[in-house]
Amino acid sequence: MNAGNRLNTGVRKCDRGDGVVRIGLFGGTFNPVHFGHLRTVLEAAEHFELDRVYLIPSAMPPHKSGANIASPHDRLEMIRLAAEGVPEFAPSDIELQRTGPSYTIDTLTAFQDMFPDPAVCYLILGSDAFFELHTWKSHLDILRRVSLIVMGRPAERGGGVCASEPGGAVIQYLSTFLSPDYTCVPEQNVCRHPELQPVHLMTVTYLGISSSDIRRRMRNGLSIRFLTPDAVMSYIYHKGLYR
Repeated sequence: MNAGNRLNTGVRKCDRGDGVVRIGLFGGTFNPVHFGHLRTVLEAAEHFELDRVYLIPSAMPPHKSGANIASPHDRLEMIRLAAEGVPEFAPSDIELQRTGPSYTIDTLTAFQDMFPDPAVCYLILGSDAFFELHTWKSHLDILRRVSLIVMGRPAERGGGVCASEPGGAVIQYLSTFLSPDYTCVPEQNVCRHPELQPVHLMTVTYLGISSSDIRRRMRNGLSIRFLTPDAVMSYIYHKGLYR
């Protein structure tokens, strides 16, 4: 599904009364998509009153390589099946239409070009991805363009709400690798900067599901039921993926 076409179909509006469209962008390999992805992103959408979250599979993930990555078409189709009937979610093939590695900065630029002001975009990241942000292409430009929502599980190494406390892992990371001018406001679970966009922190439900475990189970002939939506599971079996 083309991201641009999806935008033209209208975006679900939260009842905030401010006239601002809030869009979440959540990218990844999604190899395959599972309930761990879906549950945490739904919680982010609810907490930040996002009108829609676009689930964006990478065509050529720059930080991942190797065998057993399903085709871009299959990964997109599994996202489409997972998002069906969920008004908060929409699949996007925006990275599949580009050649070369899938860089987040290019995706942000494309979405901001498609959404006129006063739309606001948030980049949603798991804490593992967040702690690698300094290795991403144009990472400071990402922070100039969009606010981050960093999702962590309870009591994770600074990935949850405690991350904004003095000495927490998030502020240490921000100060060391991104900018020493970040300051955190613990009562608001946010780290702010005088020039860059804020980094919001939230604790989400941890389901302990991973794509790598689903692939391992498929290779070993074990069930993947209740790890991913039934429609996605059926698609994996039908297509013979991850065997």
